[in-house]
Amino acid sequence: MFSDSTLPPSLIQAYRETYYKAFARPDLAEVAFTLLIDQPCAGLLAAHRSHRAGCSAFITACNPYSKHLTDSENARRQDSLALVLKTRGLFFDAGVGQHPSNNWEGEPSFLVYGVDLEAAKALGRQFEQNAIVWAGADAVPSLVMLR
Repeated sequence: MFSDSTLPPSLIQAYRETYYKAFARPDLAEVAFTLLIDQPCAGLLAAHRSHRAGCSAFITACNPYSKHLTDSENARRQDSLALVLKTRGLFFDAGVGQHPSNNWEGEPSFLVYGVDLEAAKALGRQFEQNAIVWAGADAVPSLVMLR
C-alpha cells in the first residue's frame, strides 16, 4: 500500500495510528471530532456539509520532513501556512495531530475545507511534509504519502 514511500514503515505506521483532532474552539482546545485513518467520521461529514465542501485535508507546516523544530519556529511556519490558505480563500479550522502514546508532542495543524487532493498534496510538499490526511465526500480520512 505504501511501498513507494521512502519513509521507514514504523513512521508510516505512526502516522496511521495518529489522532487528527479538529477543534471547535481552539482557544480552549475543545475537540469537535477526531479523524482516524480509513474510518468514517460523522463529525467530518457534518463539517463538509456545513462548509459546503466535498473534501478536506488535514495539514501541518510543523517539523518539516520530521525534523524537530522549536515551538517558535513551528508557530512561524503555521502562520505562513495560514496566510497561504487565507490568500487562496480556503476556510479552515485549527487542529492538532497527536499519536495516542503521547510519546510525540502534538503538532498544530489545520483542517482545510474544499481543497482537492492535488492541491492538498502541493500544500504538503510546499511545507515539506512527509504526508497529509485527505478525505473526499465520504468523509473517510486517508493517509497520503508525499515521500
